[in-house]
Parts: sequence; C-alpha cells; structure tokens
Amino acid sequence: MKKDSLIKGTLILGLAGLFDKFLGLFFRIPIQALIKDEGMGYYQMSYPLYMLFVAIASGVMIAMSKLIAEMNAKNDREGVHQVLRQTLFVMLILGAAFTIFMLMFARPIIIILKWNPKAYYSFLAIFIAPIFVSIMCTFRGFFQGLQNVKPTAISQLIEQVGRVVAGVLFAYLLFPKGIEYAAGGAALGTLVGAMMGSIYLVSTYFKVRKEQPVRKKFKHKNILGDLGKAAFPISMVAAVGTIMSLIDSILVPQQLLKAGFSQLQSVVMYGQLTGKVSTLMTVPLALSMALCTSLVPIIAEAFYLGKRMELIKRVGMAVKLSNVIAFPSALGMFFMAYPIMNLVFMKDASGYQILKYISICIPFIILTQTSTAILQSIGNYMKPVYNMALGCTVKVVITYVLVSFSSVNIYGAVIGTILGYITSCLLNMHELKKSLNIQFNIVDAFIKPAIAANIMIVAVKFSNAIVYNYTMSRGLSCLISIMIGVAVYLIFVLLLRIFEYQEIKKKIFMQYKKHRSRS
Repeated sequence: MKKDSLIKGTLILGLAGLFDKFLGLFFRIPIQALIKDEGMGYYQMSYPLYMLFVAIASGVMIAMSKLIAEMNAKNDREGVHQVLRQTLFVMLILGAAFTIFMLMFARPIIIILKWNPKAYYSFLAIFIAPIFVSIMCTFRGFFQGLQNVKPTAISQLIEQVGRVVAGVLFAYLLFPKGIEYAAGGAALGTLVGAMMGSIYLVSTYFKVRKEQPVRKKFKHKNILGDLGKAAFPISMVAAVGTIMSLIDSILVPQQLLKAGFSQLQSVVMYGQLTGKVSTLMTVPLALSMALCTSLVPIIAEAFYLGKRMELIKRVGMAVKLSNVIAFPSALGMFFMAYPIMNLVFMKDASGYQILKYISICIPFIILTQTSTAILQSIGNYMKPVYNMALGCTVKVVITYVLVSFSSVNIYGAVIGTILGYITSCLLNMHELKKSLNIQFNIVDAFIKPAIAANIMIVAVKFSNAIVYNYTMSRGLSCLISIMIGVAVYLIFVLLLRIFEYQEIKKKIFMQYKKHRSRS
C-alpha cells in the first residue's frame, strides 16, 4: 500500500476536513434559520457528551495508527491485522456500553445538570451512534497507520453528507411538532452519517485485504496491553477539548442563571457560543487535526527506526505548518468576525463578538494539538495529559468565577478557554524542546508566518471596504475579500520562503519516478 508523506497527507485530510466543515455550514445555516438560537441550545446540550466518546475513540484511533506504523516499519503484516481485529472487538464493546449509558441516564443527567428538559430529544436521537463511531475510528486508525489517509478523507466526506442531508430533512419534518423535536431531528443526522461512513470503511478494508492476503504465522500476546498503554493518555488529551465543551455545557447555563439571566436567555447565549462560534472555530482546526492525524504514524516510524535527523526535520516542519495554519485563521476571525458571522448565518450575526475574542486562542489550540501529537508519537504519553489537565483546571476556575458576573456573563467562558489553552501550550512546547533537545527556527517557524498573516489581514480589510462601497453587499464583499486574503497569504508564504521548496520538489520528483518505474 502506497504511503502518503506528511505534507501530502496533511493536504488530503486538510482539504477533506475543510470540505467537511463547508458541508457542515450548509447543515448549520438551514438548521439555524429553522430552530434559531434556542433550538441550537437544545441540540448542543446533548452534543458534548456524544463528542466526549468521539474524542476517546479518536484517541484509540491515533494510538492504533502508531502501533500499526511501528509493526509496518518491520514488515509485520500479521501483527497489523491482529491489531485491527483486537481493537475492533474492544471498541464495539465500549460503543455498546456508551450507547446503553446514554439511553438509560439521559433524563437523570438533564435533571442533575439543570439543563432544559427539551434537550432530551437530542439525546434520544444519537444514542446508537457510538457503535458506528467505534467502527469508523478503528478502520481509520488501520489505514492511517499504513500512512494511507485517503480512506479516512473519503469516509469523512461520506459521513458529513449523510449527516447534513438526513439532519436537515428530519429537522424540517419534525419542526411542526416543536423546536425540541426539530433539534432532535437535526441530531438524528449524526447517526445516519456515522452509519454511512462505517459502511464505506468496512467495504474498503475487505477490498484491501483481498489484494494483500495475510497468513497467520504467530500471534502477538501484548497487543491490547500496548494499545491500552498508548490509547489511554492519547484519548485523555483528545477528550480535553470536548471536556472543555462539556464543562461549558454544565457551568455556563448554571452560572448565567446565577448572574440573573432567565433560562431561555441562558439557552440562547449558550447556543450562540456552541452552535455558531464553535462551528466556525472548527474550520481552521480541521486543518490542524489533519496535520496531527498525518503526523503520528510518520513521527512514530522515524522515532522507532532511530532516524534522529529525519525526526527533527519532521518535527520542525510540523510546527511550521501549525503556525502557517494558525496565524491567518486567528487574525481573519478576529478582524472579520461580524462579516463572517453575517455571511454564514444569513444576516444573523448575533454572537459575533464571542467569535472575535475567542479567536485569540486559535494559535494556542493548534500548537497544543501539534505538540501533543509529537510527544505521544515518541512515547511521551503522560506529560501532555498533565499539561492539558492543568489547562482544563484553569479553564474551570475562571469560567466558574467570571460567568456568574452579569457584566462578564458568557465572555467568562471565552476568557477561561483562552487562558486554559495558553497554559497547556506553553507547558507542551517546553516539554517538546526538553524531550527532543531541539531548538526551533524562530524566524521560519513563527516570525515569517506572522508577517505573512499580518500582510494578509491588511489586504482583507482594505479589499472588504472597497468591494462593499461598490456593491453595498456585506456577503459578497466578505467572500471576495477572503479569497483575496488567501491569495495574498499564499504569495507571501512563497516570497518569504517559509518552506524549503527545493527539497519538496525533490521528494515529489522521486515519488513520480517511483510511480513511473512501477507502471
């Protein structure tokens, strides 16, 4: 099976992730127009608990890809398929257990956490989905461990298409029964998407297995032990972002009530934070997750084979790519929060100030994700867990204290998120430098991307004002200015020579020669 390089794998998964988020916006736009901020609040209250399981399953997927990459490096095909079978068995048990938990304890959870009872229907709609998430994550881990990201990318697109079409359809059909039923219909799309993604991955696996038959020669005894050793800390770190969302779903509505807001007002404000702002934040983070997904098996292979120079080179490239993604995303959302929100949610820009201020944490989130992936690829599993736990503690304390002040309200959760991720990021980067004894090229990795991003945002703001004066259309001026900004940014990434293009060209040429020789 042909391997994908770090840049190629990141591009494939990144483009798939962006298209995935683009489809997600098509889901959010009609859903937002149909059920408004109130319905989004009901929908989002069930989502963090479900996403907690997705994050844990994703941690198993990453650990599995690392283990498969190491076995594949020594050409142990039997071991690779044993990892798949044993992981699938365990994941199906976990998925079924989580499904039973969600079904049995949905109402008690809603009562204990003082959520609106109307959120129950969203819980009910997605309780079976964890079983299919278990299947998807297992087979994605298999293909990613072999450094073949295409099945993952395609399955993401299929999953999202199913989610969008089914979610919008069910929400529309159930809307006459009430907003809470429509929110449950939107959540039902998640189940349909997971089923479609699972069917594609399983069928793809059987095609690959026919092409590469495996003879059982011996059985590895410690696969589940090795997997568990890696998966637990990786899952914990992968779950932190979801845990922060879960914390928000618990603390924010309660503290807003203490601040003097009504239950409906707190649901609306929470819906703006999670239904609108979080949706837009996932767009740049899709590229970051694509980088981390490609990174783990590639770094693990270099570390396992003892290729230090190649390892340092790949780590430097990963940090550089992180900042190339992070800086323009943060500046774009900070300075264009209102136009973006106004465009995406069809002139409903309420909550744009939340987006503006929370965008400050984008570079810290992305660097935290990247440094975590690198550390865990080289076997340093627990330190990122401790660092993220400390960041999460900072987030909890600040959110709990500040949201209860009526003058701060929802922005207390924003401040808590920013300071929480700054804490984790700084601790992770310090640990990374210490673990690998590496010094990053500050100019190439940080200063040059920052310069290019600042030039880009000047071009975006300037072009947005000019186009608006001519067209008097905020939507059109926002779209055109963003396209101009992307073009300007790419030009200055090239002019500033952030990447070593001669080496990239050489790799592409070598891959082309290999392909020609095979054909």
